[in-house]
Amino acid sequence: MNRVSNTGTFAITLANITDTQKRQLEASRQVSSQKVAQDLKGYAKKAETLTSLRNLQIKAEGYINQNDLLTDRFNTQDVALNQIAGSALNVRNTINDALASGRVDTLMQELRGFFAEAVQGLNTKSQGRYIFAGGQVDTMPVSADSMSDLTLAPVASYFHNDTFRPQYQLDENTSVDGAMLASDLATGLFNAFRDIQAFEEGASGPFTGALTPAQETFLQGQTAVFDNLRKFLVNEQARNGSVVKRLENAKAELTNRADLLEGMVTDLAQVNMPEAISRLELAQFAVQASAQVFNTLRDSSLLNFLRI
Repeated sequence: MNRVSNTGTFAITLANITDTQKRQLEASRQVSSQKVAQDLKGYAKKAETLTSLRNLQIKAEGYINQNDLLTDRFNTQDVALNQIAGSALNVRNTINDALASGRVDTLMQELRGFFAEAVQGLNTKSQGRYIFAGGQVDTMPVSADSMSDLTLAPVASYFHNDTFRPQYQLDENTSVDGAMLASDLATGLFNAFRDIQAFEEGASGPFTGALTPAQETFLQGQTAVFDNLRKFLVNEQARNGSVVKRLENAKAELTNRADLLEGMVTDLAQVNMPEAISRLELAQFAVQASAQVFNTLRDSSLLNFLRI
């Protein structure tokens, strides 16, 4: 007598259906997310490597963001230095024009304007902070309002920066010191402006109308003074430009590094789409096949066998 029993077959078929559904679900998730797994557990032995690469990538991106901020700061500093150096150049040219014409009717008015431009440049801000103030970034580094202030108190009393020069980190191994201080940049310039103001207020002043011999001699000496000041400020501007160039080079290297790391992370984390689609199709076919077997077993019950 043959014994008819489908219990073991049903158990095996149900296990196959469960397993194929899991494979279908995993393949479907990979196709939709394009990632190997949703968490590090799904990467098994690759998890440690993936974590290290991602940490390096985050660090590189952080340096790139910092580089952008520093580039903005030093570009702003370049504009300010150009303005300060331009004021020295304008003073020299204006004095030369006065010497050539023999008249100084508007000399002091123009020089006061150039002084105001220099003060404005020294009080320049970047990202809400004074760039020539050293560590006292919330304190205006220069408080002189006009040339006439310079003969009322020592020039040094109008500078309020400290001596702190921050080091800016470009990457793990490279830093740059491009900070400049208002007192270093403009003490000589302010002394030159003060000398002109003191002459204006002295016995040989004021500068009005035709030049006197004493005024001519004095102004001839000032042209060389302001020309040297201009050269000094242009050199400082060139030094600032070298920092900007270093920042550009550092950003290019960091961007290449970040791109390389992104590619390595992608290779580890992202799924091979053709393979994933193929696995999904096979899993769907397996689920359908298992379901068909289950339906066949369900219809082949003992009652159906006895009816034959």
